[in-house]
Order: sequence, then structure tokens, then C-alpha cells
Amino acid sequence: MTSTAPEPVKLTVVDTTTAAWQDFPVPAIGAVLEHVPLLDDPDTGMQVIKMVYRAGFTNPWHTHPCGHGIYVLSGTLNTHQGTYGPGSFVWFPEGGSMEHGATDDEDCTFLFITNKPFDIHHLHPTN
Repeated sequence: MTSTAPEPVKLTVVDTTTAAWQDFPVPAIGAVLEHVPLLDDPDTGMQVIKMVYRAGFTNPWHTHPCGHGIYVLSGTLNTHQGTYGPGSFVWFPEGGSMEHGATDDEDCTFLFITNKPFDIHHLHPTN
């Protein structure tokens, strides 16, 4: 019996130091964030993006139908439960209410990871 080795997988590679930042509109609060898409899995809806919250920005009280994690690369993530610096990984379970953003004095750059398709519902939209 002969065994055939599987074909090597095709890698997805994004150089986030040279990739162009793209707009990430959040119409309910009139904001446009900046992000670099890294992975969008068509089978599960899971996403990974590099994103930045500019100093002073807060994504006000909202919910998601997906769990999501934020891995802080630089700056400080400010949440309803505390602040978290570089190297911190913060998981937000799906369904609960939350707010998060940057501190007033510095930008926060992070990896944003969802466990299924992303959606957001603001509890008190401004528009």
C-alpha cells in the first residue's frame, strides 16, 4: 500500500509594515477607523485584522453576535473593565455589552480576531 503525502498548504502572508491601511466605517457612531485585513475565513466567518484606535476614541456601548479578541500591539486599550497595555490579550464574549477604545493620550494598535462573522450593534447610536 502506497501512501501519498498531502499537497503543501498555500500560505496567506501579509506584511503589515507595508500594507496600506483601509477605512473601516462604523456608521452608527459616525466613525471611520483604520485597518489592515489579514484573514477572512469563508468557511467560518472568522476574521483577523490589524486595527488602530486613535487617541481619545472610544467605541461606545455595543454588542456583537460574535466573540472577539484584541491583542494589543502598542498603546493602551481602554475598556469598561480596565486598561491593558502591549502584549495583553483581551477576550470579549459574544452577546454582552461592552465599550473599548484608546486612552486620551496615545493611539492603540492591535490585532482584532473574531470567532465567526463580525457585526456590531450600538446600544445608543448617534446617527
